[in-house]
Amino acid sequence: MVIAIDGPAGAGKSSVARGVASALGFKYLDSGAMYRSVALAALEQRRTPAEVAPGLRIELAERVLLDGRDVSGAIRAPAVSEAASRAAADPTVREAMVAEQRRLLSQGDWVAEGRDIGTVVAPGAELKLFLSASAAERARRRAAELGVSQATVLAEQAIRDARDRGRAHSPLRPAPGAVVLDTTELALETVVERIVAMAEKLRR
Repeated sequence: MVIAIDGPAGAGKSSVARGVASALGFKYLDSGAMYRSVALAALEQRRTPAEVAPGLRIELAERVLLDGRDVSGAIRAPAVSEAASRAAADPTVREAMVAEQRRLLSQGDWVAEGRDIGTVVAPGAELKLFLSASAAERARRRAAELGVSQATVLAEQAIRDARDRGRAHSPLRPAPGAVVLDTTELALETVVERIVAMAEKLRR
């Protein structure tokens, strides 16, 4: 079974996906970490994301490994986040990442989160969700997570949202048949419980 969770930055995708995967005993796929890893490699090597993406070895488990090196913390840096958004708009990068994501999801039970899981990577997922939240709340969450100014995050978020929604390849939008959940005023545990209930109902 595949559960696809999409949505913009700060909507709670990663925390929710981890919680759902843990509750159900599924594996967790963080597609954003893959694009961040490509961006980090491109920045470090001073090459374009399209040049580095096809040859990278990215492993997703408890930690994110890039060619065997733990980059779990490095890929969360603001500069890498910005570069990852640009990398994700590159067709060559997306092709390489989507192929790898589909390979992983082809076997076993997964909770996969990102921006195009339900629309492009796994349109046949048994359960598709799109998490949203107000711009202010998303910025507040990201600022608290990163320890930076909420105003700064809000400004960067607006640029990233526009890029993600307007890109020609795999724009950010709810997948057909996806359940849309506004998490602005919902506790993490509540969102996880709702999705777990939906999944268990489908499994019966």
